[in-house]
Amino acid sequence: MRSVALVLATALPLLAATLPVGLVAQDGELGETIPYISLLAEFDRVLGDYEARWEAGDGDGLAELFTEDGFVLSNQRRPARGRDAIRGRYDDPSGDLVLKALAYREGGGVGYIVGPYAYGEAPDQGKFLLALRQDQSGRWLIAADMGNAIERR
Repeated sequence: MRSVALVLATALPLLAATLPVGLVAQDGELGETIPYISLLAEFDRVLGDYEARWEAGDGDGLAELFTEDGFVLSNQRRPARGRDAIRGRYDDPSGDLVLKALAYREGGGVGYIVGPYAYGEAPDQGKFLLALRQDQSGRWLIAADMGNAIERR
């Protein structure tokens, strides 16, 4: 638990320090967007692996992208902690998930990715924040995945 708390304590201030002051989430009502960005190859791999395992319906494979003590913080659901709980949360993933990046940062073996998600060519349907941590081999794993839906009015 302390390692996830350390990742979040380190990553969230990095996030706050790097986001532009006038940042507005993509919102059709406001007519404003934030440009998507390219990621470091290692971070791009994290998103690509997540999308591929989601589309394949591979909940076990999704759980393996997380640290042993990782969290999933889903919209309107209790937190899932640890790979076994994450496997239970992702027992039936499906659909053409598309993860896009708006911002990222890494340093000292921790990092984050912020962005929207959608399915296929649909407009963005939600937002996510992945807190990441490098394992001893240098591979980036997800320490926490927080997502929420975009409410359409």
